[in-house]
Amino acid sequence: MRCSPISLDDQQQPTTTTTPPDLVSIRHNGDQAQQPDPEAPELNDLTTIFEDFHKHWQERVRVHFDQPGRKHRRREARLAKAAAVAPRPVDKLRPVVHCPTVKYNRRVRAGRGFTLAELKEAGISKKLAPTIGIAVDHRRVNYSKESLVANVARLKDYKARLILFPRKSGQFKKLDSSAEEVKAAKAAFAAEGKTEGYAINVDATFPIKNASLEDAISHVKRDDLPKGEEAAYRRLREARSEARYAGIRAKRAKVKAEEEEAAKK
Repeated sequence: MRCSPISLDDQQQPTTTTTPPDLVSIRHNGDQAQQPDPEAPELNDLTTIFEDFHKHWQERVRVHFDQPGRKHRRREARLAKAAAVAPRPVDKLRPVVHCPTVKYNRRVRAGRGFTLAELKEAGISKKLAPTIGIAVDHRRVNYSKESLVANVARLKDYKARLILFPRKSGQFKKLDSSAEEVKAAKAAFAAEGKTEGYAINVDATFPIKNASLEDAISHVKRDDLPKGEEAAYRRLREARSEARYAGIRAKRAKVKAEEEEAAKK
């Protein structure tokens, strides 16, 4: 049997391909983890993630082109209200109170209303006060004598300047002003531009001002101090020391007295 030689190039060698096994991630508890979705967008692809987050901000734009017009309408409303209640002032008299919290308690502002104690000191009834333009707050309490005195003086000043019209024309009562004052006020408000001397706004007539830094802080000289207060700091330190060592010093004195009595025996 004759055999022809076969070259290695011409010889067809069998080709075997090995496919790697599918990689499966297993959790520690033995459950099979979910495979990532190949079609899901990558985290770095921000345009894909946020392309559906349209806010439509053009539909919620708010403009204030009517601001000048609203300003004009507010001014006209204030003038109309002042004319409707004239000659009564537009606002009410309010007390001077200190702002809350340690940060702002050095400042003063207008309070909600006067206390019943302040009205009593000023000689004004709590039922009469709201009818003559005085705000009343029955919840507020005076914690200091200074605030009580200041607001009582404010009420008395307002009461001295007040022109009280009678409820019925020509029927003057005890608290009403004189006929001459009422007549002069009516004539002043009847003529336009002749209301000088009469208050239309209570806040402008009785302003609440905070003391400036120069007025609030003053330098106290040693000569202005009362007698015995020249060395106030030293006296405070001595009083603190005496209170601190009072027990120890009493104990020492007691032991010393016992030793002296024992030595005499």
